[in-house]
Amino acid sequence: MQVVTLITTPTERNLDAALVDNLRNAWGGGDANWLAVDEAAEFAVPVVPDNQWDVWADLQNACVDLVVQPLEGRRKKMLLADMDSTMIRQECIDELAAEAGVGAHVADITARAMNGELDFEAALIERVGLLKGLPEAMIEQVLDERISYMPGGYELVNTMKANGAYAALVSGGFTAFTARVAAALGFDENRANTLLVADGQLTGEVARPILGKAAKVEALETITQQRGISAADVLAVGDGANDLGMLSLAGTGVALHAKPTVQAQCDVRINHGDLTALLFLQGYSRDDFVT
Repeated sequence: MQVVTLITTPTERNLDAALVDNLRNAWGGGDANWLAVDEAAEFAVPVVPDNQWDVWADLQNACVDLVVQPLEGRRKKMLLADMDSTMIRQECIDELAAEAGVGAHVADITARAMNGELDFEAALIERVGLLKGLPEAMIEQVLDERISYMPGGYELVNTMKANGAYAALVSGGFTAFTARVAAALGFDENRANTLLVADGQLTGEVARPILGKAAKVEALETITQQRGISAADVLAVGDGANDLGMLSLAGTGVALHAKPTVQAQCDVRINHGDLTALLFLQGYSRDDFVT
């Protein structure tokens, strides 16, 4: 049995009941269950519809995300999340670079790396090198003034944790940022790269080994083993090419507002909903959310 979930932008809340009923009838689905009024609904279908992606494309034009997944086992025991442009709205290295006066150049490298056009590790080394001499105190200033959280992140982490799940933040960014973000949102642990500092300034170097695509997969494998669960029990979320390994390995891998090359390789894509969409995908209603 499969479950079809329809989710729209939480700020607009304009999911049309007639649209849900028409699709349910066309696909021979069961009764519609509204997870949030005018925002998210689901219904069961016996098999994956042949025209799933044609309908998905049409619904994207109406600002509606469509996900079809197995009904059984969709509520997960672990959340594995990327940080930059996923749990927060920004890319931390781009914000540091802006303070260092090399913002546009670094942002271009970041965008290409996240789209899979550049080797992640080489691109990170190049970008960190451009931060050489930046005062270490600038990290706190950037955190205070330039970083904002993606809507729904607190609800996602804490609703899953209230239902027994474990939450890990794993980033190709930097521990100075993941520590603050993880603490604010309630993650159980965080892993990232470490910026090297000497005499109160960034050296332009990052500690080795560099945490990239392979390290995110390793985090999934080691944490699940430690907790006695399997990759099928994991919900992973990210937006960049360095997230593809963990997204493909996880039971549910969500491409959240992701780069086109990333979306093309993921069956679960959220482009209009916020992070609470990941709760709707697991069958939680808005009334279940921990806020």
